[in-house]
Amino acid sequence: MIDFIYTVDYAVLNFIQNYIANPVLDVIMSLYTHLGDHGLFMIAVACVLMIFKKTRKIGITMGVALFIGTLTTNVVIKPLVGRIRPYDNSAWNPLLSAADLLIEAPDDPSFPSGHTTAAFETAVALLFYKKKWGIGALCAAAVLAFSRLYVYVHYLSDVLAGALIGTCAAIAAFFIVKAVWGWASSRFPVLFPPDGGSLTEKEDKE
Repeated sequence: MIDFIYTVDYAVLNFIQNYIANPVLDVIMSLYTHLGDHGLFMIAVACVLMIFKKTRKIGITMGVALFIGTLTTNVVIKPLVGRIRPYDNSAWNPLLSAADLLIEAPDDPSFPSGHTTAAFETAVALLFYKKKWGIGALCAAAVLAFSRLYVYVHYLSDVLAGALIGTCAAIAAFFIVKAVWGWASSRFPVLFPPDGGSLTEKEDKE
């Protein structure tokens, strides 16, 4: 089973390098992939949304999702699995080495993709409240996941696991925030407005 996963993983990585990679995409993907570095862009988005009453609930949901995902991915799974990055896995004769990468080689384990996890946490959390924005964010998250394959720092199974974890973290965050929002808004309405981030019928149709 493990051999099959690696066979598929490297088939995808090598296909990208042999048939999709080109100088223009090299520039675009090497820049775009940095949007997920340490989840800082996603954290910034969540913080900005928290500032405004109308979007505060969305921002808090994103923040909770990012917290859950960070604990799950970076604190638990990555150290536990300790998967070797694709460019370092000599057993599978990778096309690229660390010296060939478009970006600096990461120094943490490969599985799962933290960039992908953070991107999907943010996108799915947004989807719960603003469908149109959420769909756009999901597309952006998918491109970020692809960029991790393009720059050869993750396997396909890494980014698929990251997308799954990010989605589950966002779902959990949504229900956690939903459960406590009524209590918080009844006691601290200035900080937790009753309709903060709620999707209106008009907005849903836009």
